Order: sequence, then C-alpha cells, then structure tokens
Amino acid sequence: MKILITGTAGFIGFSLAKELLKNKQNKIYGIDNFDDYYSIKLKKKRIHELKKNINYRFYKIDISTGKLSVFFKNKKFDQVFHFAAQAGVRYSLLNPRKYINVNLNGFINLLENLVINKPKKFFYASSSSVYGDAATFPLKEDSVLEPKNIYGYTKKLNEEIAEYYSKYFKLNSIGMRFFTVYGEWGRPDMFILKLLSYHSANKIFELNNKGDHYRDFTSIKDVLNIFKILIKKRTKNHQIFNICSNNPILVSKLLKMIEKRTGRIKIKNVMKNSADVYKTHGDNKKILNYCGIKKKDLANFETELKKLISWYKTIEKQNLFNNK
Repeated sequence: MKILITGTAGFIGFSLAKELLKNKQNKIYGIDNFDDYYSIKLKKKRIHELKKNINYRFYKIDISTGKLSVFFKNKKFDQVFHFAAQAGVRYSLLNPRKYINVNLNGFINLLENLVINKPKKFFYASSSSVYGDAATFPLKEDSVLEPKNIYGYTKKLNEEIAEYYSKYFKLNSIGMRFFTVYGEWGRPDMFILKLLSYHSANKIFELNNKGDHYRDFTSIKDVLNIFKILIKKRTKNHQIFNICSNNPILVSKLLKMIEKRTGRIKIKNVMKNSADVYKTHGDNKKILNYCGIKKKDLANFETELKKLISWYKTIEKQNLFNNK
C-alpha cells in the first residue's frame, strides 16, 4: 500500500509511519517542513529513525506552498494522513496569522491536490479544541462546537472544509478529534514530557491554576490501533470521530503520580492561561463501536505513564527537547 503522511516529523505522524513500516508491503512517503515551534533536533531524530527503513521516503515541503503540487506530480496514494499543522493552543494568541496560513491555507492547498490525485481515503487531524469550554460531558461528536481560540477555530473550519470537499468532490474523509495524545517520542510542549524535561534540567515548572483542570489523556498506542483498523475498513463520504480515553484526569493528581516515579519536582503556581479550557472529556463510544474495540482493550493510563517515564530516562541525556 502506498501511503502519504504529512507532518511525518511530528509525534503522531512519526508514530504512525513507524507502525505502518512494520508491514513490508507498505511504502510510506513523508513530508514535513521542520517548523521550529518545538525542537527541530527531536524532529530530525524522528526522521532519522524512519529512514532506517528502505520503504520510507522523506521530502522537506511546506504544505502551504506550490512545492506541494510539484511533489504530487505523477504520484497517487492509496491513503493520505494529514497531520501537518501549526500546533499549540497558547501560541495561537501570539501568532494567529501562522495558524491561518498553515492550518487553513495549507489544508486547502492539500485538498486541491487530492482532488486531482484522489486517494481511497483521506484522514486528517482535528482536535478536542473545537468544543471549547463545554459544560456538559462527555463530549460527543454531535455536541455544539464553540472553540475559544484561533487554533480551535482553524480545526473547526478544517472539518467544514473537509465536509464540503467530500460532498462536491467525492473525497472520502475522516476527521479525528484528538484529545491530548501522549506516549514515547511525544511533543515536548505537552504537559507530561514538558514536566519531565524541566525536572531533568532542575528548572521550575509553572503550573497553571494549581493543576486544577482535567485532561482526557489518550495513549498513542490506542491511536495507532484505531488507525490500523480504519485503514482496512471501507468508508464513504465524511466522518468525524473523537479519539480519546473517556477518562479525564485531574492534572494536580497526575503531577503526584509522576512525582512518585521521579521524586519532588520544583513547581511554581501561576494563573490559568486564558486560552486553556477547564476540562476535556470526550465520548469514545462511536469510534470503539465503529472499529469493534472493547473498552477493556484500551491502554491503561498508569501502565503507559510508567513506560513513558522509563523511555524519557533513556533519552534525556541526548538533549532532544532543546530547540537548537
């Protein structure tokens, strides 16, 4: 199978490429622009790992430029996974134009090329941020969408644009609303790995709102399992799925869980960030039923957290999270 993954130097894109390359029948094409939002060193290390497999090809491309059309010339993919986007809720307050350029213009640029070079299926990353500061939980796919930051708005628009392209250009699409995905090789700007890196460097970690907020942490292990099932399923039109654990965790409680394995972490309590929501809690019944996955088969958070901390200890001396 010939598969394209955009944002292949990112956490989810890299993890999916690595998993799919275990099947020697798969040919994986990856594109990324090595954006410096977080450590380029980490991103290049991920690509280095993927290049060890002869069935992986990498292209440095910015999806918002004309280079994307050149790349697609004489190429046709069975499946396309789109993860290339400007990430980060808080950063969207500082640089909203970048989100418009990458998450909207880049998204449309990709879709225009897919209309010409139509794959059997197109998967793209949406986000729990589309829900905003909801009051009723768990959040279902048909819940009201009220994003509270530019990042969330771009993801909401992505879903609407994908719906349009599916309806008028017959592009079979699946939008994945990811809820705080964590795991080995994860993003250093996300809570768990950021906390571990600060502790390793003996730096003071600024904890928002005393850790009084909840996050629906989703294991990359479950994400990959879902993708492997969806690749084989016959899908039509445009569909949206929550990708979550349906098990929100209080951040202050998570801090204590981590400290049990690392020792005391230097913390400074700061005010809640205006871009943050108090709670994320998604309903995962739709995706579990669709994929035939049972609740008991989902990853255990404490087990996966232990693995993640152990993994971090093996790579911390490589200084991969330093953006130099």
